Amino acid sequence: MLNPNQKLNPKIFDKKVEQLPIRQGFGEGLVKAGEKNSQVVGLCSDLTESTKMSMFREKFPERFVEIGIAEQNLASVASGMSAMGKIPFISSYAMFSPGRNWEQIRTTICYNDRPVIIAGSHAGVSVGPDGGTHQAVEDIAITRVIPNMIVISPCDAIEAKKATMASAELKKPVYIRLAREKTPIITTEDSPFEIGKAQLYFGDENAKADAGIIATGALVHKALKVAEDLSKEGITVKVLNISTIKPIDSEAVINIAKTCGAIVSVEEHQIIGGLGSAVSEVLVQNFPVPQEFIGVHDKFGQSGKPEELIEHYGMGEVSIKDSVKKVIGRKN
Repeated sequence: MLNPNQKLNPKIFDKKVEQLPIRQGFGEGLVKAGEKNSQVVGLCSDLTESTKMSMFREKFPERFVEIGIAEQNLASVASGMSAMGKIPFISSYAMFSPGRNWEQIRTTICYNDRPVIIAGSHAGVSVGPDGGTHQAVEDIAITRVIPNMIVISPCDAIEAKKATMASAELKKPVYIRLAREKTPIITTEDSPFEIGKAQLYFGDENAKADAGIIATGALVHKALKVAEDLSKEGITVKVLNISTIKPIDSEAVINIAKTCGAIVSVEEHQIIGGLGSAVSEVLVQNFPVPQEFIGVHDKFGQSGKPEELIEHYGMGEVSIKDSVKKVIGRKN
């Protein structure tokens, strides 16, 4: 059952559930952050419409800078602006930022602990026809390894808006991962959100269950659907949404492991270095349990329809369901 304390969208399991691109929430949140604080500025690398930073540009044209196709400069200029008291948000496709400008993000932003927020849009294979060169499935790994960096992967547009607004208050380097395609609205404006805190979306927090799914980003909705379907088969599953991958909510991860005894991690990212790796790092040091990994298994993406690619790379509902049953068998 859905956790009533989370005040989630009651239409989550409806076929006609409202859908919005997660990046839409970033654009809306950036405008709100700009309204609240005049030091918030926006910089983009020629992808203002695609990343939804266009909303900020239209509202605050005097606080927007178009850098052009120069992602290294994008990071370095933002770092300099932050040194002068600004709160810069920079946006591009995730493959180009943090992908192409990783060294500048590491050295000019994180090494100096500058409050620059990096919005990486079009992450994951669900970018679809753009193909493997534009499908960032390594971005969580390369950002969470950098000291001082906070890494956030919102599950829907509403959570992305909240994450964007909260990031402006942190005074820390932040990476926000955004998907291109429309995804179901899971949360509501009343759903709790706090950077660094995981939220149990399905199941009773203190009750025992057969398995726990720990999910992030656009695949959280599929995890919830699997949990609902399995409940009809008599298999109890909890679903934990981890929107902040770094710093990870170790207490929540340990608690779901203790009450379930088996874990499936779900992410639209390489299983190496991503959410699953972060979860296993917590568990191996505190409460080891069997774990299965849903994600991309050491492959590059390719062109195709978003949903076809999700299925092809083993991240669809059938794969998640099979992994839950497999990990339960390993527990026993």
